[in-house]
Amino acid sequence: MKFDPKILFLALVVACVSVGGRLAGLATDFTQTTTLAVFAGVIATTLFFWERRVAAAFLGVSVLIATHAMSLQSILKATELDIIFFLVGMMIIVGVLKDLGFLTWVIQSIINRRKMNGISFTAILCVLSAVLASVVDEVSSIVVVLALVFQVCDTLKLRPHPFVLIAVMATNIGSSATMLGNPVGIFIGNKAGLTFAQFLVGATPVALVALAATLGLVIFWFRRDIRAMTLAMARHRRMGLGPVLKIPYRTGLFILLATVSVIAFHHQIEHALALGGAENKNAFLIMTPLIVAGLLMIWRPHRARHYVEKDVEWWTLLFFMLLFAIAGSLSEQGITKNLAESLTEHVKGGPKGMIPFVLVIASLGSAFVDNIVFVAAFTPVIQSLVERAADYSVLWWALLFGACFGGNITVVGSTANIVASGLLEKHGHHPIRFGTWIRLGAIVGLVTAAIAWVMLLLIPSPRPASATAAEESVPPPAAVAPGDLPSLNNG
Repeated sequence: MKFDPKILFLALVVACVSVGGRLAGLATDFTQTTTLAVFAGVIATTLFFWERRVAAAFLGVSVLIATHAMSLQSILKATELDIIFFLVGMMIIVGVLKDLGFLTWVIQSIINRRKMNGISFTAILCVLSAVLASVVDEVSSIVVVLALVFQVCDTLKLRPHPFVLIAVMATNIGSSATMLGNPVGIFIGNKAGLTFAQFLVGATPVALVALAATLGLVIFWFRRDIRAMTLAMARHRRMGLGPVLKIPYRTGLFILLATVSVIAFHHQIEHALALGGAENKNAFLIMTPLIVAGLLMIWRPHRARHYVEKDVEWWTLLFFMLLFAIAGSLSEQGITKNLAESLTEHVKGGPKGMIPFVLVIASLGSAFVDNIVFVAAFTPVIQSLVERAADYSVLWWALLFGACFGGNITVVGSTANIVASGLLEKHGHHPIRFGTWIRLGAIVGLVTAAIAWVMLLLIPSPRPASATAAEESVPPPAAVAPGDLPSLNNG
């Protein structure tokens, strides 16, 4: 068996993080150092040995329990089962939509458009990628959108690579617009105590401006390929871009609209059902995909097992559960609290001064490690900061946009990127080179992160309900009557 030099890099990363944590004061005893080493080992494994990440997470959880860094009950509590349930329900719903042909209908609707040229196709591709990513998961979105790209490019005899990149960039940006588009969204929204409507108000404007800027960038960057598409479309005007099929789409459209509508009003429904309190935070938001998925499986019992076994990404969800538990150990051992105190001491300017710091760290971290990995690691730090002062809640938004926009920087920056590269190879094309990707990705990542920074500084972001309630619960100082003033002679 040939020795893999990446094992040395992995060991070096773990050693550096462990020693650095001790020197920086983040870890002061054996248990804290072990916790830091386990966390660094799992993160490094996802970077160097992606296919072994679940195995590393299994071993990491076992080490934490064996060294008393976390108890079994703490591990189970930290797995974030509410978020896992939400993702399971949404994956089943998307599986039903694919079964009903709704996503195919979306492609047909675009192919049947008349008087389309390269620029209008690029604009439609960006908008479609972003919108689909915001209402279904980013993986299902990129699969559907690339089916459109391949069909059009094959018909016009064009290279699909530029349009694959355009679709992926827009997908990652659109996935930040709602809680539904990315596991990062539901994770941050739930941790911050944001309702679906609050998340929409805070995230969608930034995502729209970032999408518009990205559209302008890619039209300029790929101007020659877009011009070639315009000429090719003019030649194929009479032939059409693909076969026209009549697809019954209304049922799928109703299911999607009904699901999104119920989720949008989950906060009002929770009040009506008296599901208030911290123990039931966003309860109906988590329940809605499960209710809809359950009804759909009752309606289609012959496909129910298929939806659960094939459409739910159990491998990914299992990794998420273990990762959340390992990230929770940092908080359990007080490491994140130490880090939060260090940040407030060294990063000047308060919450606003820390926005660019979180944006940059989240963008760079998500560029090389799957964004949910980085978000799970950094979330306890922001929680510690918010506990110190509610104004730090703006950092939830910085973490969201950094994680999603930073995913555009490299080919391994998000799951959608990896899926797109695999589909490109499966379709018989050479993969997009790392250098080709990062040249455009770095520019898009920088521009969109700058947009997020400016908008977070200028536009007040929605405050989590928990933070607002905490501030309201603090009574104002009572007025003191002159007769109540203490006497200076009372000893």
